[in-house]
Order: sequence, then C-alpha cells, then structure tokens
Amino acid sequence: MPRTALLVIDMLNTYTHEDAEALVPSVREALPGIATLLRNAGACDSPVVYVNDNFGEWRSHHGEILKAALDGRHRDLVEPVAPDDSALFVVKARHSIFFETPLAYLLGQLKVERVVLCGQVTEQCVLYSALDAHIRHFDVVVAADAVAHIDADLAAAALRMMRTNMSATVCLADEVAFDTRQPQ
Repeated sequence: MPRTALLVIDMLNTYTHEDAEALVPSVREALPGIATLLRNAGACDSPVVYVNDNFGEWRSHHGEILKAALDGRHRDLVEPVAPDDSALFVVKARHSIFFETPLAYLLGQLKVERVVLCGQVTEQCVLYSALDAHIRHFDVVVAADAVAHIDADLAAAALRMMRTNMSATVCLADEVAFDTRQPQ
C-alpha cells in the first residue's frame, strides 16, 4: 500500500463566519468519522497534517489558530479533533489546501502517495483540494462520513464529482486503511 497521510481540512474554526449556522449541524455529524480517522492514522504512525485557514490573521501560527478556535463559539466541535503534538500544520489562505502552500513539498518529503481528506466544507475546500491532489498525482480518498457541508445537495454532487472526475475513492471512515510501513 502506498504511504498515506491524513489531511484534516479547516477543522480549527471559530464558527463566526456567514455560513456557520448552516455548517454546524453537519460538523457534529462528521466528528465521529474524523475522530475514527485520527485514531486509525495515529495507530499506524501515518502522518496527520492539519491544513487550516488563518482567518486573515497573517501573523498567526498554529497555536494561535487553535486557541482562537477553542475560544470560539463551538469549542465542542474543535476539542475532539484538536491536533496532538505529533500533528503537522500548514496554513492556507484560500479554498484549496495546495494553493500557494508548502503542502505538496511536505508530502513529497514524507514520501506520501495517497491522501485521505476529511474536514470542511465538502462542496468547497474539500472539493478543490481533491482536484488539486488529483492533478498532483496523489491517490485521493474522501471519507464521506468525515466531511461537513453547508448545502447537502451541493455536497452530494461534490462527492460524485470527486469519485467520477478525480478517481477518488469515496468511502466511510472505518473503511480507510492506513499504511503501517515507514518511508524508506
């Protein structure tokens, strides 16, 4: 099996944005799947990379972003999936986790060939990230029960697009296998 990394997208969130109230119920539903992926990736020593918006605070580092999210309106949505000390962190500015970030370089250094995407928002950041992973020749897996959406219809269409147009494997979190082999 190729070296696999779990990519956790935008889960450190203050939930103060315009679409927050529409998103929150779906995040609650996705939390168990994300927790399963985090647990299984950790058990196999697979890399876990949090890729997160910086809320427009260009002087922020990951500790400040995590603190802002934990101090936000929905600490209960952040705390269960907060990064541990072994997690890696990449800050992004816009939708795709690859757009003008060092993520592709980091994954190359880790000898990752397969990425598992989870987090938010299915029809936005997850979709654009899946496309960018696909065009960079990563095998893409999306855990459908570990992604949150604002619009259920658009999210369903996005998952179909990822499966059809990007050759992504769309499955449930407990069906995702992580590699136990260390990179050479």
